[in-house]
Amino acid sequence: MDWQSYARGLALGVVRPESRWYGPLATTPRHVFVPRWWARGNQVWELRDGPADAEIWMRSAYTDRTLVTRIGPVHADQAEPGATVKTGSPTSSSTLPGLVVTMYRHAMIADDSRVLVTTGTGYGTALMCRRLGDDRVTSVDIDPYLVTTATERLDSIGLHPRTAIADLTGHLPGEYDRIVSTVSVRPVPASWLTALRPGGRLVTTLAGTGLIVTADKTEDGGATGRVTPDSAGFMRTRHGDDYDQNTDELWRKVQEADGESVTTSRYPLLYVPDSWEVMSMLALTTPGIDHRTTTAGDTRTVWMLHPDGSWARASASGFLDSPTVHQGGPRRLWDELERIRHRLNREGGLPVYGAHVRVDPDGTLTLSRGSWSIKA
Repeated sequence: MDWQSYARGLALGVVRPESRWYGPLATTPRHVFVPRWWARGNQVWELRDGPADAEIWMRSAYTDRTLVTRIGPVHADQAEPGATVKTGSPTSSSTLPGLVVTMYRHAMIADDSRVLVTTGTGYGTALMCRRLGDDRVTSVDIDPYLVTTATERLDSIGLHPRTAIADLTGHLPGEYDRIVSTVSVRPVPASWLTALRPGGRLVTTLAGTGLIVTADKTEDGGATGRVTPDSAGFMRTRHGDDYDQNTDELWRKVQEADGESVTTSRYPLLYVPDSWEVMSMLALTTPGIDHRTTTAGDTRTVWMLHPDGSWARASASGFLDSPTVHQGGPRRLWDELERIRHRLNREGGLPVYGAHVRVDPDGTLTLSRGSWSIKA
C-alpha cells in the first residue's frame, strides 16, 4: 500500500511544508494505529475493517477527522466481523490529526522538552516521537488494552517511548516539561502540577466544554495561563470500561411528561453542543447536563437532563418557530440556557474564550475576564 502519498496529502492539508509538524505527519502511518473503527450508520455504529478494503482504509485514515475506535466497552479491534452497536457513547478514538497538532502547538514544545501525552490509539504519541525522539516521550492511559496495543504498534514502526498504564488524574510516572492531554478533565489534577517541572506547561480541555486551557507552572506550585481562541472537544477521563449513564432512567421517565413549567422560548431551537461558546458557558455555570436530540418528521426536540433530576424538553417544527419548552425537577435548566443566550444577544459574545486561567496547587481552577469570574 502506498500509504506515504496519503500521509503527505494529510500533512499538506493540516500544516504548511515548513512546519516542524509536517515531517511527523508525512512520515507516520496512521493506518497502523486504526486498523478497525466504528462509523455512525442509520441509528447504529457499524464496524469498519481497514484490511478488508485498502482504499477505504487509506482514505479514512489519512483524512483529517476523528475515527472512533471504541463504543462503551466494545473496542473495534475485538468486535466480530460485521458487528454493530446500537447504544453507547464513544470511549476511545484516534483524534483528528489537525487537532492533535493544535494541542501540541499550544504546548510550545522545545527541542529538549520532556513530554507526557495521553495514549489512545498511539498515533498522537507517534507524532510526538517523530518530533522529539522517543526517549523524550511518555504516554499513559488507564486502559491496559490500549496501552499494550499502542506499544506494540509503536514498536512495529520503530518507535519506543515510555508507555504506562496509569490513571491520568492520579500519580504520574515522572517529571515533565509539558503535559498535553487529549482527554478532558475537570478539575485539573493536582498531580499534574506535582509532575510539571518549574516553568513547565500543561495543555488540556475542560470536561463538558469546548475550552482549551494552557497554563504555565508558577513558583508557588500552581499555574497561570489562558483559554485559547481555539475550540476542541475530547472524551472526559473515565475510571472503568464505560461512562456512567446517570440520566438514562430520567430520560425514560420524562419523554412524554408534562413539565411543571411550560413556556414558549423567545429564541430558535438550539441543540447546545452545536454552539461551542454557549455549551462552554453553560457547562461552567451548570455542569453535568446531558444533551440529547430526536427528530420526528418535521419536529425536532432537544433535551437537557441532569443527574439531580432536573430536565427540559424543547420542541419546534421549523428553524424560525418558537419552541415549546417543558421543564421539571429542582432546577430550570432551560432558564439557565436562556440567561446565557440573553447575555450573548446583549453583549455580542461570552467571556469564556480568552479568559485568564489560574490553577491553584490543589488543582482548583478559576477563569476570569474583566468583572466575570468562575471556579471550574
